[in-house]
Amino acid sequence: MLIIDDLSVRIAGRLLIEQASVRVPDGARIGLVGRNGSGKTTLFGVIAGDISSEQGHVEIPSRWRIGRLAQEAPDGPESLIEIVLKADVERARLFAEAETAHDPHRIADIQTRLADIGAHAAPARAAAILSGLGFSAADQERPCSEFSGGWRMRVALAAALFGEPDLLLLDEPTNYLDLEGTLWLQDHLARYPRTVIVISHDRDLLDTSVNFILALENSKLTLYRGGYTAFEKLRNERMVLDQKAAKKQELQRKHLQAFVDRFRAKASKARQAQSRIKMLEKMETISVNVLSDVQPINIPAPDKLLSPPIIALDDVSVGYEPGHPVLHDLSLRIDNDDRIALLGSNGNGKSTLVKLIADRLKPFEGTITRASRLKVAYFAQHQLDELNPDGSVYDHLRELMPDATEAKVRTVAGTIGFSGQTADTKIERLSGGEKARLMLGLATFGAPHLLILDEPTNHLDIDSRAALIEAINDYPGAVILVSHDRHLLDACADRLWLVADGRVRPFDGDLDDYRREILSDRSDGGRNGNGARERPQRSSRSEPRRSAADKRADAAPLRQRMTRAQAEIDRLTKEIVQLDIALADGALFARYPAKAAVTAKARADFARALARAEEDWLAAGEALQSAMA
Repeated sequence: MLIIDDLSVRIAGRLLIEQASVRVPDGARIGLVGRNGSGKTTLFGVIAGDISSEQGHVEIPSRWRIGRLAQEAPDGPESLIEIVLKADVERARLFAEAETAHDPHRIADIQTRLADIGAHAAPARAAAILSGLGFSAADQERPCSEFSGGWRMRVALAAALFGEPDLLLLDEPTNYLDLEGTLWLQDHLARYPRTVIVISHDRDLLDTSVNFILALENSKLTLYRGGYTAFEKLRNERMVLDQKAAKKQELQRKHLQAFVDRFRAKASKARQAQSRIKMLEKMETISVNVLSDVQPINIPAPDKLLSPPIIALDDVSVGYEPGHPVLHDLSLRIDNDDRIALLGSNGNGKSTLVKLIADRLKPFEGTITRASRLKVAYFAQHQLDELNPDGSVYDHLRELMPDATEAKVRTVAGTIGFSGQTADTKIERLSGGEKARLMLGLATFGAPHLLILDEPTNHLDIDSRAALIEAINDYPGAVILVSHDRHLLDACADRLWLVADGRVRPFDGDLDDYRREILSDRSDGGRNGNGARERPQRSSRSEPRRSAADKRADAAPLRQRMTRAQAEIDRLTKEIVQLDIALADGALFARYPAKAAVTAKARADFARALARAEEDWLAAGEALQSAMA
C-alpha cells in the first residue's frame, strides 16, 4: 500500500501541498487530477524520491519497483524492440549472467527464474505493446534514432508499460499519442495488474481506465472511488453540503457574537457571555472548496454564412513529392453546419488533408471549389513555437490591429482571456494552456467560416477543455477536428471521416465502433481464414449525426436572437442608470419641473422596453433548450 501521511511540499517558496494524507490500496488504478500548476508532477517527484518534502512522508513497500515515463526520449542505434526489452532489468541481467555462468546449480537457478518471469515470452509481449502504440512489425526492428521525438516518446511509454513495475507513474501519457494509440492505452491501463497513478486531463481515459480519482485541490489530497464523472458528481454534491454547513455555521457564529457584544458588560449575563466566547473559540471554521472559474473561450462568428458547399473536392490528389501522392481520389464536400472529426493513425495523411483544406497545400490534380470570401482558421500545436517569446499578448494582437486604438486592442485581449495587465505578459512566461488560448484567439481573429483544430487540447486542463467544447458548439461555422481526446470528439463531432490507405471515406459508425475496430486491429485476433480483417457489423449512425446538425442549424437563429436581446438589455440598462442619476438630483424637480417630467417619462419608457427585451431573451432561451433537446 502507498501511504501519504501529513505531507507538505513547498517549491520556490510556494506551498503546493499542505498536510495531505491519503492511503492508496494495492492494485488501484488512480487518476490524479487538479488544475495546471497545482503540484501534480511535484507529487510524483516526492513519491519517486526525487523531491524532498517540507513535512510528512511517503511510505512505499520496500520491495516495490517504481516505474515512470522517461522525461527524455530514448535514442541511439538499438531497435525499438531491444529498447523495450531492456526495460525489464531483471530479465536483461539474468540473460547476461546466463552467458557467463559455469556453475550448473546457478545456471539451473537462472533458467528457473527466467521461466518464472516469462522471459522467453517477453519479446511477443513487447511487440504487442509497441503494436498497440502504433508501431508496425517492420518499425519495431528499425533503429530508434530514425524516429522523430514524438514517436520516440511512444517507445519510452512502451518501455514503462513493459516493465510492469509495482507502482507505475504516468504523467500525461497521451500527449504524444493519436486517437488510436490513446484508445489502446485506455484499454491497456484498465487491465494493468498492479498499482498505477496517471496524471491526465483526458476525461474519457479517466472514466474508462481508472477506479479511483485522487484530487489535488486547495493544496489537499482527496481520494474518490470511481471514474471522473462519478468524482465530479460527488465533489459537486459535497460542495453544496459544505456551503450549506458553512452558511449555517456563520449564522450561529453571528448569533453567539451578538449575545457577547450585548451582554459582556452586564454583570448578570457575564458568565453566559464568557461561555459563548469559549464556544466561538472552539468552533472550527468549515472550509468550502470553491472552484475557480475558467475564463470562457470565444470563437467569433462569421458576419454572414456562405452558400453551401463552402468547399468541394473533386478527384483530388495531394502530397509533397510530385508523382507520390499521400492522398488520392478525394471527392468530398464541407457545408456550413458540418462538425467533422478525422480518424486514422498518425502518418496516414490527416495533417496533409487539413493543409489542403486550409489552402496551405496545392493539389497535384483534380479541382477544389471554394466559396467566395471564404475565411479559414487553422490551429495546430506546432504553431505555439512560432509565437515570439519576447513579445507580449498585446504585441501579437497589435500586429493584427495596426490601426486600432490601445483600448480596442486591450478589449480584444480581454475577450480571449488576457484582461488588464496579463495582456502585457511575455510569451515566454505563459503556461502551455495560456499559449494555446492565445494562439486560438489569433487564429480565429478574422471570424472564420471554417475552423480547423489540430490537437487543440494538449495543454488544456479538464475545465479548459470543457470551455473549448462549449465554444465549438456555440460557433455557427463549420469545424474540422483532429484530436486524441475522445470526449471532445463525442461532444462536438457529427460526422467521422477515416483517413487510411491513401483515401478519405465517411466512417459509418460512432466512436465506440471505431474503438472496437482499433482494439481488434491491434490485437492478435480478428483475422479470418484468408488473413483478412473481419470488420464488425455496424448499424448506420449517419442519421443521428445529421439530426444533431439539423438541431444546431435550427438553434443558430435562436442564439442570434438571444445575443440581440442581451445587447438590447445592456443598452437599456445603461440608459436607465443615467436617467436614475439625473432623477436622483432633487433640484431638478424644483428648478426644471418640465424637464423632470420628460426625464421621468423617458425612464418609464426605457423600463417597459427593458421588460420586453428580458421577456424576449427568456423566450429565446426556452426555445433554444427545446431545439437542442
